[in-house]
Amino acid sequence: MRNETVTVTPNESTTISPPSSSLLATETEKQIPKNYVAAQEIKPKTRPKLEGYEFYRNVLGAPQYVFCGNDSQTLLEAALLAQDHCDAVDINLGCPQAIAKRGHYGAFLQDEWKLLAGIVNTLHTQLSVPVTCKIRVFEDRKRTVEYAKMLEAAGCQLITVHGRTREQKGPLTGVADWSYIKEVRQNIKIPMFANGNILGLEDVKRCISETGVDGVMTAEGNLHNPAIFTGKLVKTWDMASEYLDYVQQFPCAVSYIRGHLFKIFHHLMNLRPNGGLREELAVSNQLEHFRTVVNKIKNKYEPYHVGAAIYNAEEVDPSVLVIEQGFNLSLPPWLCQPYIRLPPETHKQIIAEKVRLAEDPNRPKRQFFDTEGNEISRKRMKKLRRRMRRPNKPEGRHVRSLECCDQCANPVGIKCEFRLCRVCCREKCYSEDRDCPGHGILIKSRRIKAKLFEGEEIEGKNDSGVSDDVEDAALERINTTMHIDSFEISDTILNNGNS
Repeated sequence: MRNETVTVTPNESTTISPPSSSLLATETEKQIPKNYVAAQEIKPKTRPKLEGYEFYRNVLGAPQYVFCGNDSQTLLEAALLAQDHCDAVDINLGCPQAIAKRGHYGAFLQDEWKLLAGIVNTLHTQLSVPVTCKIRVFEDRKRTVEYAKMLEAAGCQLITVHGRTREQKGPLTGVADWSYIKEVRQNIKIPMFANGNILGLEDVKRCISETGVDGVMTAEGNLHNPAIFTGKLVKTWDMASEYLDYVQQFPCAVSYIRGHLFKIFHHLMNLRPNGGLREELAVSNQLEHFRTVVNKIKNKYEPYHVGAAIYNAEEVDPSVLVIEQGFNLSLPPWLCQPYIRLPPETHKQIIAEKVRLAEDPNRPKRQFFDTEGNEISRKRMKKLRRRMRRPNKPEGRHVRSLECCDQCANPVGIKCEFRLCRVCCREKCYSEDRDCPGHGILIKSRRIKAKLFEGEEIEGKNDSGVSDDVEDAALERINTTMHIDSFEISDTILNNGNS
């Protein structure tokens, strides 16, 4: 689930106002109306609960908390903790990722209308802030409209409709269908946002015009060009530097930083000459390392941007499949720009061709060659490619120490405290009552634990409330009975033998 940015329909009184400074789980930045009231200016305990377009006009633009789940009470408990720090709670019913399928939430609840109606209504009636929802469409238009109307009836105060189905993800993403969004807009009364196909500011204006929605939400387009709502194509290193300044102010996980920078530098990192920069970015784990990569990119491409040098198009990495768009103009790769996926049909054709070749018994054997033109094996070729991706990695294998055990010819354990192999170490620990954490042999510890357990059993026996004389008498009776029974059995065997 990505952080998404929203823009609302501009009107005569629309301007840009600073959002609330509340801390939140997932924050969105939006263009908001002029009469926006900041969250901190309203006392959380006494402010009125806004609904529908009253919420849209007066509060929209302040931060929201985004939740996902499948249990109304669990979501309510989480939302109650958040409601005094935000102006709305959004339920994400549009996530199509595998993690949402495993956790049974997001878009994988869209067939369970009774459950969703209960969740939305519970939050709507129990919270002091409005509840909003984000959904994906069904293949059936009528079912999509009824789905949105059901959420509206349950108490949803604003709905965002993504014009793709649950199955449209990854290489099968394809193009969002705005006609579904338009039909939903015509059949509900609450404020509505559109999502899908937003690659630039022109798409925002066109989407609002064609669908009649009140605002537009974007995710992937905003990741590749964070300045998407300004209508500008900024330099990637400027955007990356600004992002790292925010990271320094608000620290986050290294994986988040790396992921965002790869999105911003997507078109540059696909160029073959930038393989070293791509590898350096992939292994960076400190803020200074990320800034070093950004500065290297800036030093390489800024002369081209200012006209101090002539840029010759660089070769795209062979592993990246590029489809010609048929345009005679293209943006320089160092500018933030949208990423256009391959059409699903092309992806399906590639997969079908791979399957056909794999099943063809007469297919020609694939040949691999090294840099000198000599034919090599596939395994060798894969190793050479790994080395090409990491040219600075030292050559040679890691040689493991083969020092022998002090008592036999087996290799010594690297972490063994006694410099023995596992077999000899076990015998030493058993005979000398010791532990070896390196081999995981804990003879001494287990013996101590056994003695403690035995002591607890003896104490429990003494605390049972039965005197020792009574226990001894009981044991004597048991022994006497066993003696009589054994005598009778022996006498019976003897008699049978005589007969």
